[in-house]
Amino acid sequence: MTPIISIIAGWTADRLLGDPERLPHPVVWFGKAIAAGELRLNKGNHRKAKGAAMSVSLTIITFAVTAAIIMLAEMLSHTAAIIIQALLIFYCLAGQTLIKEVKSVFEALDRSLDCGRKQVSRIVGRDTSQLTDNEVRKAALETLAENLSDGVIAPVFWLIVLGVPGMMAYKMVNTLDSMIGYRTERYKDFGMVAARTDDAANFLPARLTALLMVLMSGRPSLLKFVATNGRKHASPNSGYPEAALAGILNCRFGGGHTYFNEYFYKPYIGDNERQLTTEDMRKAVKISRRTELAMLLITLAAETTLAAII
Repeated sequence: MTPIISIIAGWTADRLLGDPERLPHPVVWFGKAIAAGELRLNKGNHRKAKGAAMSVSLTIITFAVTAAIIMLAEMLSHTAAIIIQALLIFYCLAGQTLIKEVKSVFEALDRSLDCGRKQVSRIVGRDTSQLTDNEVRKAALETLAENLSDGVIAPVFWLIVLGVPGMMAYKMVNTLDSMIGYRTERYKDFGMVAARTDDAANFLPARLTALLMVLMSGRPSLLKFVATNGRKHASPNSGYPEAALAGILNCRFGGGHTYFNEYFYKPYIGDNERQLTTEDMRKAVKISRRTELAMLLITLAAETTLAAII
């Protein structure tokens, strides 16, 4: 069980501060460990097995180390354990930073298309050098929907299920997928288990994200649209929050793009191919914030109920 005060403090810190750019960040350490392992292991024979071993090992180690840190802190001081858990929750959430980055894309587009392309390249993996103005806007909003799930709802979901160690383990799984979970020549074997693990870890959170987005929009009739269009995405999960936002904004996401010099086609989600605007971004941000708040309330209710049972 995670202390309610830790949950509220961690969520509030993310809302007020976003990612602490000048402080050490666990996800940066995760990235360095993954990069070192990939460089050493992603060559020769048995790449699937080596990639699987690395992915599983790093995830288990992350869970175990986090649990050990919390246990040691609890032995020293209950207050210390509360503070450490609040800090780790803060590090695991990316809601405020995501919104800040998406807003920056639209602000950059107001200056020039080149500025918009450069800014959106910070938050997407696709080649942005040839994107049109509307494709830049679309990329930013697709990322907002997808990362609302990956960066907020899913970590909190695993916090409810497995506590702060589960939340941290999820962040390792998600970081592995973001670095090696691609179907390119370099990663298709080595990153296969990482990608499948991330798919499994996000299966319920992605659908929960879409459900909450639709409910927060006040248009439950969109659930049918989400059910129909969410499955069109190449990912078994990303399509659901994207479909929710496409339905809310009455727009169309998807289409082909280049990743790591390889072209990939994403089926379209939605039918209305229209020019996206800054007002669409503001509406999407409002829905994102409401969805975050709804998930926070669900988490507090779950933890309170668990505390009462125990």
